[in-house]
Amino acid sequence: MTELSIIALHGNGGGGFRFERAKPHFPDSVNFIAPTLPGFAGVPRDPAYTTLRDYADALHKLVIAQPRPRIVLGTGIGGAIVLEMVQHHNADVDGIILHAPVGTRLDTRLFPKLMSLPGMKKLGQLTFSSHLTRPVFRRLLFHEPLPDDYVNRFFDEYRRCEVFGQMFEIITAEWFATLKPVDVPGVLLWGEREKILSVDQLDDYKTLLPNHIVHVEPDWDHFPMVETPEQFAQVTMQLSRRLIAEAGRA
Repeated sequence: MTELSIIALHGNGGGGFRFERAKPHFPDSVNFIAPTLPGFAGVPRDPAYTTLRDYADALHKLVIAQPRPRIVLGTGIGGAIVLEMVQHHNADVDGIILHAPVGTRLDTRLFPKLMSLPGMKKLGQLTFSSHLTRPVFRRLLFHEPLPDDYVNRFFDEYRRCEVFGQMFEIITAEWFATLKPVDVPGVLLWGEREKILSVDQLDDYKTLLPNHIVHVEPDWDHFPMVETPEQFAQVTMQLSRRLIAEAGRA
Protein backbone atom coordinates (compact mmCIF):
# COMPACT_ATOMS: atom_id res chain seq x y z
CA MET A 1 0.00 0.00 0.00
CA THR A 2 1.31 3.44 -0.94
CA GLU A 3 1.56 5.81 2.04
CA LEU A 4 2.26 8.87 -0.10
CA SER A 5 3.96 10.05 -3.26
CA ILE A 6 7.00 12.32 -3.24
CA ILE A 7 7.93 13.92 -6.54
CA ALA A 8 11.42 15.43 -6.29
CA LEU A 9 12.50 17.97 -8.90
CA HIS A 10 16.15 18.70 -9.66
CA GLY A 11 17.90 22.03 -9.97
CA ASN A 12 19.63 23.56 -12.98
CA GLY A 13 22.04 21.48 -15.04
CA GLY A 14 21.23 18.14 -13.46
CA GLY A 15 18.28 15.77 -13.52
CA GLY A 16 16.62 13.08 -11.45
CA PHE A 17 20.01 11.42 -10.95
CA ARG A 18 20.67 14.07 -8.28
CA PHE A 19 18.43 12.05 -5.94
CA GLU A 20 19.82 8.62 -6.83
CA ARG A 21 21.82 8.26 -3.62
CA ALA A 22 18.83 9.24 -1.46
CA LYS A 23 16.19 7.12 -3.18
CA PRO A 24 17.07 3.78 -1.49
CA HIS A 25 16.61 5.37 1.93
CA PHE A 26 12.89 6.10 1.47
CA PRO A 27 10.55 3.43 2.87
CA ASP A 28 8.91 0.94 0.52
CA SER A 29 5.54 2.50 1.37
CA VAL A 30 6.58 5.71 -0.39
CA ASN A 31 6.21 6.25 -4.11
CA PHE A 32 9.36 8.32 -4.63
CA ILE A 33 10.03 9.56 -8.15
CA ALA A 34 12.65 11.99 -9.41
CA PRO A 35 11.86 12.91 -13.03
CA THR A 36 14.12 14.79 -15.41
CA LEU A 37 12.40 17.59 -17.31
CA PRO A 38 13.03 18.15 -21.04
CA GLY A 39 16.32 19.86 -21.81
CA PHE A 40 18.09 18.81 -18.61
CA ALA A 41 20.83 16.23 -18.12
CA GLY A 42 20.85 14.97 -21.70
CA VAL A 43 17.06 14.71 -22.10
CA PRO A 44 16.20 16.39 -25.43
CA ARG A 45 14.94 19.95 -25.22
CA ASP A 46 11.37 20.75 -26.24
CA PRO A 47 11.57 23.91 -28.39
CA ALA A 48 7.95 24.68 -27.48
CA TYR A 49 9.01 25.34 -23.88
CA THR A 50 9.72 29.05 -23.80
CA THR A 51 8.31 30.11 -20.41
CA LEU A 52 8.52 28.87 -16.85
CA ARG A 53 4.82 28.03 -17.11
CA ASP A 54 5.69 25.48 -19.83
CA TYR A 55 8.04 23.65 -17.49
CA ALA A 56 5.55 23.93 -14.63
CA ASP A 57 2.83 22.38 -16.76
CA ALA A 58 5.18 19.55 -17.74
CA LEU A 59 5.84 18.91 -14.05
CA HIS A 60 2.13 19.03 -13.32
CA LYS A 61 1.46 16.24 -15.82
CA LEU A 62 3.98 14.05 -14.04
CA VAL A 63 2.56 14.94 -10.62
CA ILE A 64 -1.08 14.10 -11.37
CA ALA A 65 -0.05 10.69 -12.67
CA GLN A 66 1.01 9.73 -9.12
CA PRO A 67 -1.31 8.47 -6.36
CA ARG A 68 -2.34 10.85 -3.59
CA PRO A 69 -1.42 12.20 -1.19
CA ARG A 70 1.24 14.04 -3.24
CA ILE A 71 4.18 16.04 -1.93
CA VAL A 72 6.26 17.92 -4.49
CA LEU A 73 9.83 18.84 -3.56
CA GLY A 74 11.80 21.33 -5.62
CA THR A 75 15.45 22.19 -5.09
CA GLY A 76 17.17 25.23 -6.61
CA ILE A 77 15.44 26.14 -9.88
CA GLY A 78 13.26 23.10 -9.27
CA GLY A 79 11.79 25.12 -6.41
CA ALA A 80 11.01 27.96 -8.83
CA ILE A 81 9.21 25.54 -11.15
CA VAL A 82 7.23 24.13 -8.22
CA LEU A 83 6.27 27.66 -7.15
CA GLU A 84 5.04 28.38 -10.67
CA MET A 85 3.12 25.10 -10.79
CA VAL A 86 1.14 25.78 -7.60
CA GLN A 87 0.19 29.21 -8.93
CA HIS A 88 -2.03 27.32 -11.40
CA HIS A 89 -2.51 23.77 -10.04
CA ASN A 90 -2.40 24.01 -6.25
CA ALA A 91 -5.45 21.76 -5.79
CA ASP A 92 -3.56 18.82 -7.26
CA VAL A 93 -0.90 18.70 -4.54
CA ASP A 94 -1.16 18.06 -0.82
CA GLY A 95 2.01 19.92 0.08
CA ILE A 96 5.24 21.30 -1.29
CA ILE A 97 8.81 21.43 -0.01
CA LEU A 98 10.98 24.24 -1.32
CA HIS A 99 14.60 23.31 -0.71
CA ALA A 100 16.77 26.43 -1.13
CA PRO A 101 14.74 27.57 -4.15
CA VAL A 102 15.87 30.05 -6.77
CA GLY A 103 13.66 33.12 -7.15
CA THR A 104 14.31 35.92 -4.74
CA ARG A 105 17.01 38.63 -5.08
CA LEU A 106 17.79 37.77 -8.70
CA ASP A 107 18.38 41.44 -9.41
CA THR A 108 20.97 41.80 -6.64
CA ARG A 109 22.82 38.46 -6.42
CA LEU A 110 26.21 38.39 -8.14
CA PHE A 111 25.89 35.08 -9.99
CA PRO A 112 22.66 35.93 -11.88
CA LYS A 113 24.20 39.29 -12.79
CA LEU A 114 27.26 37.54 -14.24
CA MET A 115 25.08 35.14 -16.21
CA SER A 116 23.29 38.10 -17.82
CA LEU A 117 26.50 39.23 -19.54
CA PRO A 118 26.95 38.27 -23.23
CA GLY A 119 28.32 34.76 -23.65
CA MET A 120 28.58 34.09 -19.91
CA LYS A 121 25.85 31.45 -19.69
CA LYS A 122 27.60 29.08 -22.09
CA LEU A 123 31.06 29.93 -20.79
CA GLY A 124 29.96 29.35 -17.21
CA GLN A 125 28.37 26.02 -18.07
CA LEU A 126 31.44 24.76 -19.93
CA THR A 127 33.86 26.01 -17.29
CA PHE A 128 31.92 24.40 -14.46
CA SER A 129 31.66 21.03 -16.23
CA SER A 130 35.17 20.94 -17.71
CA HIS A 131 37.36 17.95 -16.84
CA LEU A 132 40.15 20.40 -16.01
CA THR A 133 38.16 22.36 -13.43
CA ARG A 134 36.17 19.47 -11.92
CA PRO A 135 38.64 18.82 -9.09
CA VAL A 136 38.32 22.46 -8.01
CA PHE A 137 34.52 22.56 -8.13
CA ARG A 138 34.32 19.13 -6.52
CA ARG A 139 36.18 20.47 -3.46
CA LEU A 140 34.01 23.59 -3.38
CA LEU A 141 30.68 21.76 -3.66
CA PHE A 142 31.20 18.55 -1.73
CA HIS A 143 32.68 18.09 1.71
CA GLU A 144 31.95 14.38 2.01
CA PRO A 145 33.76 11.61 0.06
CA LEU A 146 31.78 10.53 -3.00
CA PRO A 147 32.31 7.83 -5.64
CA ASP A 148 34.18 9.10 -8.69
CA ASP A 149 31.61 7.68 -11.10
CA TYR A 150 28.82 9.59 -9.35
CA VAL A 151 30.77 12.88 -9.39
CA ASN A 152 31.71 12.48 -13.06
CA ARG A 153 28.11 11.91 -14.04
CA PHE A 154 27.08 14.90 -11.92
CA PHE A 155 29.34 17.19 -13.96
CA ASP A 156 28.60 15.43 -17.27
CA GLU A 157 24.90 16.22 -16.81
CA TYR A 158 25.71 19.92 -16.51
CA ARG A 159 27.63 19.76 -19.78
CA ARG A 160 24.73 18.03 -21.57
CA CYS A 161 22.03 20.36 -20.24
CA GLU A 162 20.47 22.20 -23.19
CA VAL A 163 18.45 24.69 -21.15
CA PHE A 164 21.03 25.80 -18.58
CA GLY A 165 21.15 29.32 -20.02
CA GLN A 166 17.43 29.51 -20.66
CA MET A 167 16.71 29.15 -16.95
CA PHE A 168 18.50 32.46 -16.29
CA GLU A 169 16.32 34.11 -18.95
CA ILE A 170 12.93 32.91 -17.70
CA ILE A 171 13.49 32.83 -13.92
CA THR A 172 13.80 36.55 -13.27
CA ALA A 173 13.06 39.18 -10.65
CA GLU A 174 10.11 40.25 -12.80
CA TRP A 175 8.72 36.72 -12.72
CA PHE A 176 9.16 36.46 -8.95
CA ALA A 177 7.29 39.74 -8.47
CA THR A 178 4.21 38.26 -10.19
CA LEU A 179 3.85 35.39 -7.72
CA LYS A 180 0.80 35.43 -5.47
CA PRO A 181 0.39 33.75 -2.07
CA VAL A 182 -0.86 30.16 -2.33
CA ASP A 183 -2.68 28.45 0.53
CA VAL A 184 -1.03 25.06 0.18
CA PRO A 185 0.86 23.48 3.10
CA GLY A 186 4.54 24.10 2.48
CA VAL A 187 7.99 23.74 3.95
CA LEU A 188 10.83 26.21 3.53
CA LEU A 189 13.81 23.87 3.85
CA TRP A 190 17.35 25.18 4.04
CA GLY A 191 20.83 24.19 5.08
CA GLU A 192 22.55 26.53 7.49
CA ARG A 193 25.87 25.97 5.66
CA GLU A 194 24.31 26.79 2.30
CA LYS A 195 26.69 29.01 0.33
CA ILE A 196 25.01 29.31 -3.08
CA LEU A 197 21.60 30.46 -1.81
CA SER A 198 22.14 31.75 1.71
CA VAL A 199 19.69 30.89 4.47
CA ASP A 200 18.71 34.54 5.01
CA GLN A 201 16.76 34.32 1.72
CA LEU A 202 14.25 32.07 3.46
CA ASP A 203 12.22 34.99 4.83
CA ASP A 204 11.47 36.24 1.30
CA TYR A 205 9.26 33.20 0.64
CA LYS A 206 7.12 33.30 3.76
CA THR A 207 4.42 35.57 2.35
CA LEU A 208 4.08 33.33 -0.72
CA LEU A 209 3.28 30.33 1.52
CA PRO A 210 1.10 31.58 4.39
CA ASN A 211 0.66 27.97 5.60
CA HIS A 212 4.36 27.20 5.95
CA ILE A 213 6.82 25.35 8.15
CA VAL A 214 10.42 26.56 8.43
CA HIS A 215 13.06 23.86 8.77
CA VAL A 216 16.80 24.60 8.80
CA GLU A 217 19.34 21.77 8.97
CA PRO A 218 22.54 22.97 10.68
CA ASP A 219 24.97 20.73 8.75
CA TRP A 220 23.50 20.88 5.24
CA ASP A 221 25.11 22.67 2.34
CA HIS A 222 23.67 22.88 -1.20
CA PHE A 223 23.50 19.16 -2.07
CA PRO A 224 22.36 17.17 1.00
CA MET A 225 20.65 14.59 -1.23
CA VAL A 226 24.15 13.81 -2.54
CA GLU A 227 26.33 14.26 0.54
CA THR A 228 24.05 12.96 3.32
CA PRO A 229 21.43 10.94 1.40
CA GLU A 230 20.10 8.94 4.34
CA GLN A 231 19.54 12.03 6.46
CA PHE A 232 18.03 13.84 3.48
CA ALA A 233 15.49 11.03 3.06
CA GLN A 234 14.67 10.98 6.77
CA VAL A 235 14.13 14.73 6.96
CA THR A 236 12.06 14.74 3.76
CA MET A 237 9.87 11.94 5.11
CA GLN A 238 9.30 13.68 8.45
CA LEU A 239 8.36 16.93 6.74
CA SER A 240 6.14 15.21 4.17
CA ARG A 241 4.16 13.50 6.89
CA ARG A 242 3.73 16.83 8.69
CA LEU A 243 2.44 18.40 5.50
CA ILE A 244 -0.09 15.64 4.96
CA ALA A 245 -1.28 16.06 8.53
CA GLU A 246 -1.64 19.81 7.90
CA ALA A 247 -3.59 19.17 4.70
CA GLY A 248 -5.88 16.79 6.57
CA ARG A 249 -6.71 19.45 9.16
CA ALA A 250 -7.42 22.09 6.51
